[in-house]
Amino acid sequence: QVQLVESGGGLVQAGGSLRLSCAASGSTFVINAMGWYRQAPGKQRELVARIISGGSTMYGDSVKGRFTISRDNAKNTVYLQMNSLSPEDTAQYYCTLSSSLGIHWGQGTQVTVSS
Repeated sequence: QVQLVESGGGLVQAGGSLRLSCAASGSTFVINAMGWYRQAPGKQRELVARIISGGSTMYGDSVKGRFTISRDNAKNTVYLQMNSLSPEDTAQYYCTLSSSLGIHWGQGTQVTVSS
C-alpha cells in the first residue's frame, strides 16, 4: 500500500502564493511520476502539474508560468509552488503518484483564493 499525505492548502488573497506538499510512504515501491490535479465545483478534474522520475515536468495550460512542481527524491515528496493565484485557481487539489504498485491518489487539500 502507498499512502499520500498532502498539506499546504488554505485561504489566500488573489495575487498571493501557497506551497502544497505531498509525501508518499508505505510499501516498497518505485516512483514513476508524481503530480497534482485539481477539481473545482461543477468542473472536471484537470492536470495541474506532473514530474516524472527523470525530472521532466509538464503543466496545465492555465498554470504555466505561475506554478512550479518539484520533488525531493530522498523524502518521496512532491511540492507545488503556486504564485500569482487567482480566484479561478480555487479548487480541491489532489496529489497523485504513479508507481510500480499502480496509481494512487491523496485525499485532497482545499485551495481557496479570494478576490
